[in-house]
Amino acid sequence: MSRIGNNPIAKPEGVEITIDGQTINVKGPKGELSQTVHSGLTINNEDNQITLERTGDTKELKAMHGLYRSLVSNMITGVHEGYKTVQELVGVGYRANAQGQLLELNLGYSHGIFMQIPPEVKVTTEAVKGQPPKVILESHDKQLVGQVAAKIRSLRPPEPYKGKGIRFEGEQLRRKAGKTAAK
Repeated sequence: MSRIGNNPIAKPEGVEITIDGQTINVKGPKGELSQTVHSGLTINNEDNQITLERTGDTKELKAMHGLYRSLVSNMITGVHEGYKTVQELVGVGYRANAQGQLLELNLGYSHGIFMQIPPEVKVTTEAVKGQPPKVILESHDKQLVGQVAAKIRSLRPPEPYKGKGIRFEGEQLRRKAGKTAAK
């Protein structure tokens, strides 16, 4: 039994949901998203609640039930409130600069890295004296924000000895002890 899949999804005010067969379209103040649901699931839209029901009890269908319920819930939250990811650039000389959808990163390499951000994602940078520079990503699409954030992080992942690199705000790193002198 899928515990997540059985939970109903509340429809907030200002969000418009249309169901066309196996496709669900969600439109809200932040944007518009669409998702095609697995053929073994049916979507019900009744009195401001969306429920997904499965037609069988196979293991694959149980897994898809919870997956698509979470995807639809993330779509509704995204178009209503949006998603935001904040990353910190920890290291001497690490800088970030956003000009429109072009993000320029200086991460200790011999050259600057230029990254074109998708138009659905709003990118801003913040540099406060005494704190590491921050890259802020905002969008209505949770998956896209996560993908862009993972791509930025992969350019210089945090290393365990000094903690330098790109990390998410509030992320705790497991630090390692360095070498000790042999006697």
